[in-house]
Amino acid sequence: MLISIMAVLAACGLIYEYLLSHYAGRVLGIVETAIYTMIGVMIVSMGLGAFAAKALKNPFSAFAWLEATVALIGMSSVLVISAIIGLTSDLPTILTDAFNLPPDTVLEGGMLEQIKLYARHLPYIAGFFLGFFIGMEIPLIARVREQVYGRHLKNNAGTIYGADYIGAGVGAFIWVTSMLTMDITAAAVWTAFFNIVAGCLFLFCYWQEIRRAAWLVGFHVFLLVLLFVIADSGAYWMKSFANVLYKDNVIYQTNSKYQNIVFTEKKIGHDQQIIDMYLNGRLQFSSADEHIYHSMLTYPALLASRKAERALVIGGGDGLAVRNILEWDPDEVVLIDLDRELVGLFSEKYALKSDEKTENLRAQMLTLNQGAFEDERVSVIFGDAFIEIEPLLAQQKLFDVIVVDLPDPSHPDLNKLYSDYFYARLRQILSPDGAIVVQSTSPYHAHSAFVSVGKTMKQAGYQHVEQFRQNVPSFGEWGWTIATKQGSTPSSRIREKTVLPVKNNYITHDILIGAFAMPANFYQSIDEIKVNYLGSGVLYDYHTRAWQKDVGVFTNQSASRIENE
Repeated sequence: MLISIMAVLAACGLIYEYLLSHYAGRVLGIVETAIYTMIGVMIVSMGLGAFAAKALKNPFSAFAWLEATVALIGMSSVLVISAIIGLTSDLPTILTDAFNLPPDTVLEGGMLEQIKLYARHLPYIAGFFLGFFIGMEIPLIARVREQVYGRHLKNNAGTIYGADYIGAGVGAFIWVTSMLTMDITAAAVWTAFFNIVAGCLFLFCYWQEIRRAAWLVGFHVFLLVLLFVIADSGAYWMKSFANVLYKDNVIYQTNSKYQNIVFTEKKIGHDQQIIDMYLNGRLQFSSADEHIYHSMLTYPALLASRKAERALVIGGGDGLAVRNILEWDPDEVVLIDLDRELVGLFSEKYALKSDEKTENLRAQMLTLNQGAFEDERVSVIFGDAFIEIEPLLAQQKLFDVIVVDLPDPSHPDLNKLYSDYFYARLRQILSPDGAIVVQSTSPYHAHSAFVSVGKTMKQAGYQHVEQFRQNVPSFGEWGWTIATKQGSTPSSRIREKTVLPVKNNYITHDILIGAFAMPANFYQSIDEIKVNYLGSGVLYDYHTRAWQKDVGVFTNQSASRIENE
């Protein structure tokens, strides 16, 4: 019985760790870093908890109260942290109203920025305390077993650790197969339920050994009431708190196997609305100006290529780049994206969900991408692009245009898709007179990362590599890298085509030519900037450091907008 309880609690403990890691990644926008940090924090705190357990005299009472406490923290921590983050995020607005400041002035930076930063790191604090209590479990359960059997158990530690490891493995399996895509409050509730059941079972079996057992019964009743309240209203509360994390109203939120997906809406007037999409807390596009981004992403490469019969898109699961490519009347467009659930929000053909809320969002997204994925010329390969290009190489496929529209290299897993090795593999499936373009983050905010992308592509063997930029209001100044395998440079090819073959509501010939102009001394430090070799993590480091900037306390809204652009 004790071993079974230990296995259940080990599974619950691991799921709690995943829940806090997942949520930390959501609010910080760095999933992998959050997971690694949470693992480290909890392992250290578990060690401290194991040392502290020896100070508890009655292992039966300590273990019973311990499990009730773990259940309380596990079921409520994400919700409480969400509320605190929501309050601190809304604090500047509250203070602005309280002190009657001008409407175009906001409070940010300084102490307020530090408060918000501390609040967003609260998952690690919760993880520390949770790990501390979980760390007490094995020493206490070992003492309980020896007192139950009335003697020293030779294989006591091995038996308990075996149950702990197997239980943790079961917990990992449940998380990956069921809870990863579940609402985070629902996952916490289900985990806490089994945690409470195990605690109640221990309380029932060893009632006589537990001090103040009646109080503990009352505490478990409280836990069950709280459990039902969170099960009933937790998702609604989380949505309300999430609204504060984003500047506009959250209209849709889901977790795929790979990322947290959020859509927000801002209404202008009676009939105009702007929809933004965020992945893991990072803005991916705004319907207000995505046409600028995607026009600059696709048009230069399509114009620089001798023909545009066959196109490959890496990433771009929203179908907006595909939409623009289809305007050139290609014979075939192949898109490779990791996340089928994301693509399903932009397509009827690949839809996985059909509830009313998802259908309403999908209808809006199909209007935005003009049903790009429904076109019979478009096919989608679901998987890691790093792996999925290998079959294309084996089939000796060639593409006239390759568009790499990946999120910024903000975590290590994406870094390989910005490496010299990956670009070299793409070069092998690019037709001789074709062109490839890569979204390359901001040349203003992340100068070294931007230049590194260009150097990395040159290292990959492209004969001509150039970079260009354009202002996208939602992002500020943004940049792309374009390359060809042979012949003339991309910019000279574009310059020669004074009459644009496909009409675009944003692109003009002058805009295209002007986009290749960079400020004086922009490449002055190019020799010091490194190539992003596979496995080096150079680009990830450049990008991470570049976006860590401080701002002042009082900032005029219009001045801030100009500075960010």
